[in-house]
Amino acid sequence: MNTLLLALAALMPAILMLAGMWLCLIPVQSTGRMWRVLQVLSSMALAFTVVALFAGQPPPELQPWLKASPIGMALAVLVQLLCTVIAAFSSRYLQGEPGQQRFVAALAGVVAAVHVLLMADHWVVLIGAWALVGVALQHLLCFYPDRPFALLAAHKKQIADRLADVLLVGAAAQAWRAVGSGSLSDLWVHLERYGMSTALQASAVCLVLGVILRTALLPVHGWLIQVMEAPTPVSALLHAGVVNLGGYVLIRFAPLLEQAPAARALLVAFGLVTAVLAGMVMLTRISVKVRLAWSTVAQMGFMLLECGLGLYTLAALHLLGHSLYKAHAFLSASTVVRQTRLQGMHSPASPTTMSLFFAPAVAIATVLLVQWAVEGTAWPWWWSTVLGLAWAPLLWMPAGGAGLRAHATQGAWGVLMVAGLTGATLLAHALPLGVQDAPNTTLGLVAMLGMAGLYLGLALLQLQPQPHSLRAWRRWSYAGFYLDEAFTRLALQLWPTRWTPAAPMAQAAHTPK
Repeated sequence: MNTLLLALAALMPAILMLAGMWLCLIPVQSTGRMWRVLQVLSSMALAFTVVALFAGQPPPELQPWLKASPIGMALAVLVQLLCTVIAAFSSRYLQGEPGQQRFVAALAGVVAAVHVLLMADHWVVLIGAWALVGVALQHLLCFYPDRPFALLAAHKKQIADRLADVLLVGAAAQAWRAVGSGSLSDLWVHLERYGMSTALQASAVCLVLGVILRTALLPVHGWLIQVMEAPTPVSALLHAGVVNLGGYVLIRFAPLLEQAPAARALLVAFGLVTAVLAGMVMLTRISVKVRLAWSTVAQMGFMLLECGLGLYTLAALHLLGHSLYKAHAFLSASTVVRQTRLQGMHSPASPTTMSLFFAPAVAIATVLLVQWAVEGTAWPWWWSTVLGLAWAPLLWMPAGGAGLRAHATQGAWGVLMVAGLTGATLLAHALPLGVQDAPNTTLGLVAMLGMAGLYLGLALLQLQPQPHSLRAWRRWSYAGFYLDEAFTRLALQLWPTRWTPAAPMAQAAHTPK
């Protein structure tokens, strides 16, 4: 009986979602009935996923292929919950739209493939499930076939996915040759007994490059920005439960990355550059959805940076928090638009020079003080500096006629917010996610200097909103440093495709009379 329960807990969510995909491909008279079927199956899958979170490992017959990890099952519960919410939201959002059956089938397919990926314990299962996620997601991104930028974005994503598949197959081949098995559990045992080899170093580098392509880091980020023309529920699913799968895969392969300095250096380089440049671009954009997309690019860079630094627990918390935040942000985008318009009616005061200068020092001191007060050593001192730089804007004081008392009150609230964020991070860090950290001080100092550079650039823009010396930098930032244009030209040269709809005159010429 226990074996049957474990098997159901492990496989039933994916089976239910695959059944929903098959049922939604059958012609039905009522789209409302189709949505009700998906919502019922999503709720049932969520219940089984919660059982799987506490039921332990799958039965022995499935363990060579599947394995339940605490972080994997926690993320599976989150993805299934998001699917249930997105299904309810989409039934109203897409009311009256053609192609709803295709949308429901693709949504169910994406969630089923994600669930299998989160339990994969074999290279074949991991690569196959991740490829299926991309195939099913392609139908959601191209839901509106008359929107050219969505078609172009889907084409560029398909190119990045296929390149990533090749790299992942290369990583699997190298690891399989070194270990003699495709099992990931056997790989961990081999690393513990015999350590790294040249083949495993190459496997780690191929894995990291494949994850970079899948996670929309610069310079292959453009598809994530242009796919904003897809329906809002698709954006919520993409940003909250799909694009950040690369972070989960890196956390899963932490034992391999710990002993692969070249792979970790690649993660820090791409992650830091993406976080800094995407953060600068986000400051120049006005569209709410586009800013959210650039925010995701920056957050993915930050998450992969954490993995490269060996801070896997923080990366796992970042992944879970980012999923919840982005799902809420996209599903409530209309409210965000209204708030942005109201804020635009009031010109915010620029921060004072003194607050720009002292805010990082106060924020860093607050983070270190909270760590000392709770006797927490959850992360190294250089990461406390990074967190202080990230939270320093909470301590900026607006210039103007506000008195000393008002500034003191606002500063006290800012310090309390930084202390609260630090305490919450320390508390979440204690969750039993089954993740072991391996911080690298040398790479950490590089990341700290990079974040200091980002803060300096942000402070300069606050001090001189329209300086002549930074006009070219603003123009380049608004254009995304022209990285996507270069990748788009290269992609269309290597893999040409038609991504613009036919001209009206050409359509009329082929219309039968």
